[in-house]
Amino acid sequence: MAVDAASRTATPRRGPADPVKALLHRHRDLCERAVDPLEIAAGLEAHGVTDRTAARFRHRDVFSLAEELYARVPRDGEPAPATEPLPTPRVRADWVLLSLLPGALGTAVVVGLHLTHGRVRPLLVVGGLLMVALAIRAALRRGPLRAPLGTRARRAAAGTRACALWLLGYAVLGDGLLRSVVEGGPDSLPTGAADDPWPLATAPALALLLACAPAAWCAHLLTAGARRRLARSRGLDEFRAAAQPLLWGAFVLFLGALAALLALCGGLLHESAAYPQTLTLGALLLLARLLTVHRRRHAPALALFAAAMTEAAAPALALAGRLPGCGFLATPVDTLVDTWGPGSVPALACGTAALALMLHATRTLTRASAHAPTGAPE
Repeated sequence: MAVDAASRTATPRRGPADPVKALLHRHRDLCERAVDPLEIAAGLEAHGVTDRTAARFRHRDVFSLAEELYARVPRDGEPAPATEPLPTPRVRADWVLLSLLPGALGTAVVVGLHLTHGRVRPLLVVGGLLMVALAIRAALRRGPLRAPLGTRARRAAAGTRACALWLLGYAVLGDGLLRSVVEGGPDSLPTGAADDPWPLATAPALALLLACAPAAWCAHLLTAGARRRLARSRGLDEFRAAAQPLLWGAFVLFLGALAALLALCGGLLHESAAYPQTLTLGALLLLARLLTVHRRRHAPALALFAAAMTEAAAPALALAGRLPGCGFLATPVDTLVDTWGPGSVPALACGTAALALMLHATRTLTRASAHAPTGAPE
């Protein structure tokens, strides 16, 4: 009898008659702050609640559970409004023009390099790089490529920006530097001349700057499409199945646009398009920005850092191999350059990092919490 009484006393603690009430108490701040059930559904998913978890609360999916939670929160006696689609970002003239600005300035710098000679050329390069950097910064602060601001975001932004600038700088100077180091140089700084032993890769750099506009459009298409499908979906699995083609479609569309720009710039400038290293770098930068825009900052920072350090290690190892007894350090780099060319180093570095980010994006950017205001950062 004593055992039966103890069991009856403990039963309510293990299985409350109203399990949704306990969930509401645990996530009250989320439910009170939400402006519609979609925000609650995305927030629950960010906290690990799945459709299978919702079944334990006597609901068919997380969206249905979110609607009950939204209805239970007191709102001064006002009836709960019908679920409305999340605001879809509009195409604005300001961010469209800003996304075109880096390519326009880059084109002007490249034209200036082909028309100037002597001491004017270094001044043009320095001034042009400064203007291009400011244009890229402006393009990333407006429109679909803008990342949410916050204390944590500002702390991580400096390191991520430095790695991205290194990768872009290596795309211009790195292949020529690495080949020169492997062959025993460099004996002088690059001059930008056609017969320079340390040549500048202006065609890939110009194509990447022009690709800022396709990147902004692809990010816009992904965000707008995901929010429309989030409003129509009735389950997390249903939304994930609809969001995956959107992500892959935006990614492939960007790579196609970048490949076309590479062919155009290479043909006009009579330079190698450097498809492997430039396409992998473009893929890495796009995926890193998409994840950052949707509040996933940790993985992009690690991927960019790993790629930048790999590229920096290649010429460093080649130089270290010149020290007495250290020739073995340069063997991997020499083998890669002799077999596949200097472009194999950035292609492998950026390609591996981009593949890791693509796997991460497929798992995170297809979640409802990534496309709603309540999406939790990493």
